[in-house]
Amino acid sequence: MEGASLDQPTREQVARLQQQLQQLDGRLGVAYSGGVDSATLTALAVDALGSGRVVAVMGVSASLAASERELARATARQIGVELVEVETHEQDNPAYAANGADRCFHCKDELFTRIDDELVARLGLVAVAYGENADDALRPDRPGSRAATDHRVLRPLADVGLTKHQVRAVARAFGLQVADKPAAPCLASRIPHGEPVTPEKLRQVDQAETALRAAGFSDGRVRHHGSIARLELPVEEFCLLTDPERRRALLAEVRAAGFAHVTVDLAGIQSGAFTLQVLNRRPEGEGA
Repeated sequence: MEGASLDQPTREQVARLQQQLQQLDGRLGVAYSGGVDSATLTALAVDALGSGRVVAVMGVSASLAASERELARATARQIGVELVEVETHEQDNPAYAANGADRCFHCKDELFTRIDDELVARLGLVAVAYGENADDALRPDRPGSRAATDHRVLRPLADVGLTKHQVRAVARAFGLQVADKPAAPCLASRIPHGEPVTPEKLRQVDQAETALRAAGFSDGRVRHHGSIARLELPVEEFCLLTDPERRRALLAEVRAAGFAHVTVDLAGIQSGAFTLQVLNRRPEGEGA
């Protein structure tokens, strides 16, 4: 890592994080998705402990987009860390499938339970960590954080106060290919809370979002509203839809995924919108 490319506060926070990891007496497991937070934490751990004392653990289910799985594998190879993929079965849990605002809790709880039951002893892990950063710690729409607390999972990035902006800076210092990668929440986040999560809906979303990338959009969400696909796109890229051929091809591909109607949300990309709507909903009879 080129520490000179980081400002002094970030270098100090990184040094403190790595010193804390070096106090571990054994191997560290990192709950790994391949996004910038978990990848940066993994790279910092490998830098501090050596590749032999770090293992990245990725949960695999229908909620993980195929493209995200391949990118995560490539990033693990770049970091030089052992990657273990564990099949998770959160969709067998009625509380997860019901898709309440606490869906992410059940997903993370399933992953951490699998790690505890199947991997800790086999891989000789003395601790497990995940990539919550300091910004995440302040957000109300992170029920997965409760699962981490229940399973005593470490959150080194948040503990030393590294924000998302700083995490990206550290990722660039490592030269990670995901340093500027947009956030990519699991496919289930595209389904409104209260609407059941099913493998078929997840397949539709994955296929339609693959079409978005093929159409040249740098980011995007396909929100599943039954027969309607609501596309959330970067506002600055709306202009791509003025190309008739591109628009027709995208429409055909999204319809082929199983949607009868395709709309574009003029608000653009709205991270965590479904969960925040639920959390901010006022009790019945309270004001207008």
